[in-house]
Amino acid sequence: MNGGDRDAGRTAGRAARPKRADARRNEEALLDAAAAVFVTSGVEAPIRDIAAEAGVGTATIYRHFPTRADLIVAVYRHQVEGLAEAGPALLAAGPTPHAALGRWIDLFVDFLVTKHGLAAVLQSDDPCFDPLHSYFLDRLVPVCAQLLDAAADSGEIRSDLEPYELMRGVASLCAGAGSNPRYDTRRLVGFLVAGLCRPH
Repeated sequence: MNGGDRDAGRTAGRAARPKRADARRNEEALLDAAAAVFVTSGVEAPIRDIAAEAGVGTATIYRHFPTRADLIVAVYRHQVEGLAEAGPALLAAGPTPHAALGRWIDLFVDFLVTKHGLAAVLQSDDPCFDPLHSYFLDRLVPVCAQLLDAAADSGEIRSDLEPYELMRGVASLCAGAGSNPRYDTRRLVGFLVAGLCRPH
């Protein structure tokens, strides 16, 4: 290969990279649109509604996600990834580790309560959904552990709480969420998080 060919190859490589980044952003936009539609209409919402929310044609949706199951799995993983990435970001930006933990638990509640109609799907017999629960735990338990450890190391909270235990407790409180106006999930979870603090 002569110098001109090498330069052309490098130029082509540089030109290709932004395309890959654009494709990734486009896919994330589709997943955000699908998540928004799932919240209001459930996971059986027409694909055309998701396409309209994303501002694309239905063919674009099917090109990225050939089946509805592919789309549901991708939305779930996208939401879990966002929650996983939020933990370290909140810890870096928050005024205290306990405040970062409280904010992350708030996002966790959002995920559990508005799980984009995925709860029933995850209990279905379709084997393609089987790995999602393990994926959820593998990604989020370490993030919760990081937040708990930071808050414990700073002396703000007790140090004997397991991350899985906390997440399971929050999930149990969220299970009562529904149309009952006398049940305030977020208020109860707030009491739980406040109760982690060491007495002064």
